[in-house]
Amino acid sequence: MNIRIYLYIICSMVCAFALSGINFDRFIRKNKVVEARILYFVLSFIGGYLLSEFFLGFWVI
Repeated sequence: MNIRIYLYIICSMVCAFALSGINFDRFIRKNKVVEARILYFVLSFIGGYLLSEFFLGFWVI
């Protein structure tokens, strides 16, 4: 069970790093910084979950 938690955290960090390469300024309205940060974290958690489930599907843990 612990390997899943560590894998979720690592994959979320990898997705957050990958999302930092995207310029979100074109998609976010002015003065909506808090909403943009929440969107960034939600997308990184969603991507981390999907990536970790992809890896776990191969390892069948």
